[in-house]
Amino acid sequence: MSRPDADRLLLPDAEADVRPSPQGAAARRALLAHPVVLLVGIVLASLNMRAALASVSPLVSEISQSFGLSSTASSLVTSVPVLFLGLGALVAPWLARRFGSEPVLLFALLLLAVGILVRVAPSTVALYGGGVLVGTAIALLNVLMPGLIKRDFPDRAASMTSVYTGAMIAGATLVAASSVPLEKAFGGSWEASLAVWSLLAVLAAVAWLPQVLIARGRTGHEVRTATSSASSPSGKSVWRSPLAWQVTLFMGLQSLWSYVLIAWMPTIFTDHGMSRSTAGVIFAFNNLIQVAGAFGVPLLAGRMRSQRPLIVLVTSLVAAGYAGLMVAPVSGAWLWAAVLGIGQGGAVGLALTLIVLRSGDARTAAQLSGMAQTIGYLLAAAGPIAAGAVHQATGGWTVPITLVLGVCAAALAVGLFAARDRTV
Repeated sequence: MSRPDADRLLLPDAEADVRPSPQGAAARRALLAHPVVLLVGIVLASLNMRAALASVSPLVSEISQSFGLSSTASSLVTSVPVLFLGLGALVAPWLARRFGSEPVLLFALLLLAVGILVRVAPSTVALYGGGVLVGTAIALLNVLMPGLIKRDFPDRAASMTSVYTGAMIAGATLVAASSVPLEKAFGGSWEASLAVWSLLAVLAAVAWLPQVLIARGRTGHEVRTATSSASSPSGKSVWRSPLAWQVTLFMGLQSLWSYVLIAWMPTIFTDHGMSRSTAGVIFAFNNLIQVAGAFGVPLLAGRMRSQRPLIVLVTSLVAAGYAGLMVAPVSGAWLWAAVLGIGQGGAVGLALTLIVLRSGDARTAAQLSGMAQTIGYLLAAAGPIAAGAVHQATGGWTVPITLVLGVCAAALAVGLFAARDRTV
């Protein structure tokens, strides 16, 4: 696949099988006549795409103490949203086709704000129920935002991808660094520290409202141009393609190791004597440094026929970082956070790029993206739960980290197959 073709397919579109009518096309042109409004909305929405997940990790010990949770139960605080990242990805394309991307994105941001507030109510049911709402909302953002960018910025897909992924990582970095200081500022209230981020979601929703109003003429005017079956133009289902499963498994395994870190990295540091404030700052640094990998690796991948060297690079970096956390978690904390960050960012960027490079057309890319995100996030949800359960059973982090190193080995093996120069 040539580089221009890859750029056109860079962002799978949840509305790939929908062609707007003349009324819809006119509404879309009206929306694009206000690029600043659209850009502000994209940036603010992207800031929310990891913030609600990253805000919990530095405070998980306080949350556990408040409710008397075990390590396994504590892991559910972060695993439940990840589980619904996968389940929510199932319905996002249908919602986009039925109602349009802008209204669904507005709904997702409002749902996210509600979920954040529900999560801090004084009840374990609310704690986990809020996580369901948060995960579902972020799933809608995850699936629909790339497609909207591809639809509205087809000639600037790469640069707009950088904007949206950079904002996403910046949001996670901001909240990770601020969670513990905010808790202290609110008199030791972890509830207030988490709840304040609902304001960010509300602000993004306000920014999306003009776009919904501008684009409302498009809703209801789409014409279906293809069936919604998960098959490529050749008629072969992506679910029956070994290559599609290899791409999907790499997506899932790299998500698993990342969400284990999102759930437990600060706890690993504090269990070895580091202060919570310092652990939170290092966790924020880990999120920030992911930008380097997320930007650089996809650019390299698009210029290579086979991405196998990059598979080896990102999995080796993540494995080295995890090994460092096991051997010298405090003295080498900054180094391991940096190594892991480059590997994590590079891996997620590579996983998303593989979806595009292994797809022969936009429709296949959309279907493979849905498959990879659904199965991948369902697989990733098991990571924090398993790590918490093994930690509780063994009383330390050596065995959980060893198991994640096994995940790295599996990701390397399946990734080498996924990186071959073939298409689904």
